Amino acid sequence: MVTKEFLIQFEEEISELFTAGKIKAPVHLSDGNEDQLLEIFKSVKSDDWIFSTHRSHYHALLHGIDPARVKAEIVGGNSITMCFPEHHFFSSAIVGGNTPIALGVAMGLKRDGASQRVWAFVGDMAAEGGVFHECIKYAGKNDLPITFVIEDNGISTNTPTKKAWGEGTAQAKVIRYEHKKEKYPHYGSGKWVTFS
Repeated sequence: MVTKEFLIQFEEEISELFTAGKIKAPVHLSDGNEDQLLEIFKSVKSDDWIFSTHRSHYHALLHGIDPARVKAEIVGGNSITMCFPEHHFFSSAIVGGNTPIALGVAMGLKRDGASQRVWAFVGDMAAEGGVFHECIKYAGKNDLPITFVIEDNGISTNTPTKKAWGEGTAQAKVIRYEHKKEKYPHYGSGKWVTFS
């Protein structure tokens, strides 16, 4: 069973390997969210689908993937793109890039009448992107078996999320709709034009 102490020790070992130059590719280490992830993964079944981010080590370990395989992938340079199809585990370094794929899998599961669920993890900056909001709306409207988890550390690379997007991240405080009668059509002026 994966414990908080195991997760912390695993990342510390990866950190040491990276610092020693044994990993010749980017790594994104996790810390401080062990308790929350342990709680979330109590609801994740072994045959559920996980769509992770560039910070995927904890997700893979908590989904039951052999720690030796996870470590081998990281040392081999695949920290930010680990994929274990046989475990329904996929990650992507593209910010927000996993959400539409996760949505499609959830739609497929619903159409097949499957009992599995999809878990899509994103960071707080990705949660501000348009594709994320479109996926949430589509999933909600179609009652898809998917849960979106926003891992909010308040920063995107070196930019504070609130500085980039303002207060109220990941949810709109005010949405204003204005309905009006259009004078012009979708394109052009509404009149036929002959160009000479």
